[in-house]
Amino acid sequence: MPSAPPRRPGGPLAPAAVALAFWVTMAGTTVPTPLYPLYQRAFGFSTFTVTVVFAVYALGVVAGLLTLGRLSDRIGRRPVVLAALLLAAAAATLFELADSLPWLLAARVLSGLGAALVTGAATAALLDLAPPERRLRAQTVALAANMGGLAGGALLAGVLAEWAGSPLRLPWTVTLVLSGAALLGLLAVPETVPAEVRRAGRSGSPAGSAFRLRPPHVPPGIRPAFLRAALAGGAGFAVTGVLTAVSGLFLATVLGLHNHALTGLVVALAFLSTAVGQLLVRVLPPARALPAACAGLVLAAALVAAALLAGTLPPLLLGACVNGLATGTAIGTGLGTVNGGVEPHRRGEAVSAFFAVLFTMLSVPVIGVGVLVRATGLRTAGVTFSAVVAVLALAVAAGLVRRPGRGASPVPTAVESAPAPAPTPAAAAAARAGKA
Repeated sequence: MPSAPPRRPGGPLAPAAVALAFWVTMAGTTVPTPLYPLYQRAFGFSTFTVTVVFAVYALGVVAGLLTLGRLSDRIGRRPVVLAALLLAAAAATLFELADSLPWLLAARVLSGLGAALVTGAATAALLDLAPPERRLRAQTVALAANMGGLAGGALLAGVLAEWAGSPLRLPWTVTLVLSGAALLGLLAVPETVPAEVRRAGRSGSPAGSAFRLRPPHVPPGIRPAFLRAALAGGAGFAVTGVLTAVSGLFLATVLGLHNHALTGLVVALAFLSTAVGQLLVRVLPPARALPAACAGLVLAAALVAAALLAGTLPPLLLGACVNGLATGTAIGTGLGTVNGGVEPHRRGEAVSAFFAVLFTMLSVPVIGVGVLVRATGLRTAGVTFSAVVAVLALAVAAGLVRRPGRGASPVPTAVESAPAPAPTPAAAAAARAGKA
């Protein structure tokens, strides 16, 4: 009599609990977005300082990904997601108590570290918890939790700031309550990295190597596809970062709209569209997904520039949506490449490497725009930035056109795995444990 297929660990509640933890951690990173004008008035700092506060978060994410990206492969997914939630709660506490700029900077650093921890660990945990035939769905859930959290945090804070009392306190109280619920949910999540793999990984490396600053590691076989998807996704992330940092300023100074909920809506549309864009990867032919993303980025840059030049809201809203769709398509392509070409026990590191590229491209342009705003004004800075994004997207598209005969091989998806690389000692230990 044939044996029943092995059950996936944790049951149906485990993926939901991981997704909730992912959502809450990422939501906390965008709660400040509609509150920046209020912080400016309360603490008396400039628009350039707003971009610095935002960039500190993004640079914290990158530093965390480079130093801690392998941590969930070493000690397990569950403790890393738990640590991310605790960091998010600590950041929310600092924001709620903040009475000067240093408090905001410290809170943003903690937010960045929490996002760095949860991005790779939660994505890998959701893939680990899914049976092979549902890994594309798990990848979609991971991106939805990630981008949905980013959208939800901005929208929630904007609504509360506009129509509830204590706009610099209440959003953080709600964030802390949600963090507590997510912490309880983690009780239903089992560890998905086998103990044998964790022991093999630790014994095969010098002590403390999991915490060393190291360049992102991507298997050579997927590097070209990885880089193209990361550059396109990063260009879209750069636009989203600028929208996140200065949308409130644009709405107030150019359009005369002092509405915190509207600021949150602009940012939420960008992130929600990014999540929807990932779904397009399912229906677009692999060879067309990234060219379509590049075309979308050029169109989005043109719409944002038109909004700045004409001083009207509709092109900005449409540009945020188009940019999100294009960015999501590029990110979905990149995550499919990672999932199809990386061994499971190194998946957390590879996902972290991918997002390290994205967040680097999120942070640096924001500071550049802040400098330009101070030197030339918002309109000139925004139009210049839009032109740079369009040029980058066109460069990525040109690179795709030059490779038709040499094969730009289709990017593997979550259900079409690339050939497995040679097993490492950690993978061999896991295989021996499975046979025992």
